[in-house]
Amino acid sequence: MAFKSIVLTIAIMAVLSSISHAFDPSPLQDFCVAVDDAKSAVFVNGKFCKDPKDVTADDFFKSDLNIPGNTSNQLGSAVTAVNVNNLPGLNTLGISLARIDYASYGLNPPHTHPRGTEFLVVLEGTLYVGFVLSNPGPNMKNKLFTKILHAGDVFVFPIGLIHFQFNVGKTKAVAFAGLSSQNPGVITIANAVFGSDPPINDDVLAKAFQVDKKVVDYLQSQFWWDNN
Repeated sequence: MAFKSIVLTIAIMAVLSSISHAFDPSPLQDFCVAVDDAKSAVFVNGKFCKDPKDVTADDFFKSDLNIPGNTSNQLGSAVTAVNVNNLPGLNTLGISLARIDYASYGLNPPHTHPRGTEFLVVLEGTLYVGFVLSNPGPNMKNKLFTKILHAGDVFVFPIGLIHFQFNVGKTKAVAFAGLSSQNPGVITIANAVFGSDPPINDDVLAKAFQVDKKVVDYLQSQFWWDNN
């Protein structure tokens, strides 16, 4: 009986382990540099792989992250992403990076990364950050976790959860984010809901947000800035 319990426990742990690692599979080779030419490539893990004999050091290199992003926009923020789309050597490696610049009182608005956990490090300035948990159950509110971060502080945003960063200082702020996917994706909540193409039916949004359709129509008529 005890042996059966041990076997069952191991089986359950194995299943849970396989699920927890189902986002970016571990690489099955030393590298798989992304290339768009399918004629001379092998399809692996979402991108075509460059022939190893044609790979160079430049496939694993990217510069210019020392250059601040342009924060002269409605949000007062700019995200400079480094992922498999602009650093092909990241293909199959399961990581990516972003530099985030914030003007005074600039906002990286509520958004999610459907394929990656985010690890934020503040280099300069003061940020108010937070994330919201998934729906807890009937008649319960989604819990919000927030923190004020200063230079040298670190904060983690779990995969798929809505999160944000707001510069509460009178000077600029800079942060770097590591993500647990070569291509974590981003869904900016306001842009996706009110700026989709084609638009979501205003009856749907009016009922979902419990507001008049005129409010929805106004929001859908706005230009929703993408800071990525």
